[in-house]
Amino acid sequence: MGPSTETGVHYVTDARASQFTVQVFSGGLLSAFGHSPTIAIRDFLGAAEVDPEDIVHSSLKVTIKADSLAVRDDISDKDRHEIERAMKQDILETAEYAEIIYECSNLAATKAGDGQYSVTLNGNLTLHGVTHSQAVTARVAVSEDSLRAFGSFSVLQTDYDLTLASVAGGALKVKDELKFSFNILARRKE
Repeated sequence: MGPSTETGVHYVTDARASQFTVQVFSGGLLSAFGHSPTIAIRDFLGAAEVDPEDIVHSSLKVTIKADSLAVRDDISDKDRHEIERAMKQDILETAEYAEIIYECSNLAATKAGDGQYSVTLNGNLTLHGVTHSQAVTARVAVSEDSLRAFGSFSVLQTDYDLTLASVAGGALKVKDELKFSFNILARRKE
């Protein structure tokens, strides 16, 4: 559905009123003492074209600036700097792969109340230059002026040719699964 659709309503994310995070899980021999950092996604733009009469005929595109990811946890500056450096330079390679993109124009929805839906987005996630289909489930509340969506989804780093971080001679390793969580507010744009 394009922006010229008469019944479509265009919404754009309000990043300051939204939360979008990635949970990294540690494993290995020292995982009990390790750190499983939460990464904040600070710079992202989402645009949704929503048909209020038929929600399944809606579309979404989210673009994340890969170098905007930052450790959210209360840890030492030294540890924060090292985790962020490794994440951006060694794992995400943000100089070469500047954007992470999710696009969806295929969704299923169940009405849960007036303007409220349980939604499954069946889109494509492009991360580190690799694109895979990615289902995302969310609860969505749509009004004339705003759209609120919250939910979570997981991806495997190895599916996107990402290097699994390892420190302390491999005794502390990062697990393959990443869990993304979001609580996003988007506002209507004319």
